[in-house]
Amino acid sequence: MKLEFKVDGVCDMCKTVIENAAYVKGVKMASWDKMSGNMTVMYRPDKTNEDAIHQNIAKAGYDTDKLKATDEDYAKLPNCCKYRDGLEKH
Repeated sequence: MKLEFKVDGVCDMCKTVIENAAYVKGVKMASWDKMSGNMTVMYRPDKTNEDAIHQNIAKAGYDTDKLKATDEDYAKLPNCCKYRDGLEKH
């Protein structure tokens, strides 16, 4: 199945972390576009589901359009990745 949704982030380090977080068991492809914030994931519905993917990305500290990261998880992000603090995409 193909899944598309938004993920907040600002830099290439965010891209790496977001894409890696999306790779739960059953995910075959994950790609995040820094400029648009669009995330595309191809996964096997018999191995995982949309909620698990969103939860893993939120646990890495990033807000998705379905699930907000906890303040504790967000605080663990490097300063260059603090998208809630008004940083420009870089």
